[in-house]
Amino acid sequence: MDALKLLKQDHEKLKRLLALLDETGESAPKKRQNLFAKAKRELTMHEILEEELVYPAFEKQAKLKEIVLEGYEEHHVVDMVFGELSKISPEDESWGAKLSVAKENIEHHIEEEEGEMFKQARKIFDEKELEKLGFQLAARKEELEKETPSDLEETRDDVREEAA
Repeated sequence: MDALKLLKQDHEKLKRLLALLDETGESAPKKRQNLFAKAKRELTMHEILEEELVYPAFEKQAKLKEIVLEGYEEHHVVDMVFGELSKISPEDESWGAKLSVAKENIEHHIEEEEGEMFKQARKIFDEKELEKLGFQLAARKEELEKETPSDLEETRDDVREEAA
């Protein structure tokens, strides 16, 4: 499957999880915790896929470099907010506000990727290249799905260290 279609599927799944999470209130802390854990896992896997496979390929293209660099920074900002969410109780009154900020940042990031980045990528890469990248993404995602949450975060941090 085409890499951009796979990424779009991940985006849709993450948006659904965030919408469900956004609907929870302080009175449902267990549900919030469970949905947050799922959203965090999906986000971390998605970031690893982008930062390990997609962004390095796209970054080599002058027309994509700036938006890729912005993508790295957007990942970093959302990870900081998710890290803060992990440290406070889902019953805390600031939890919902932090989630809203993270959700808005993620949605903005998705809009930029699917709009600007993906459109440029379709002009630069041919169908075979996007298919090949898609197979790599699918195989890597299968591996990541077997990792524990803490292992995923460690993998994400390792990917970022290598990119720096």
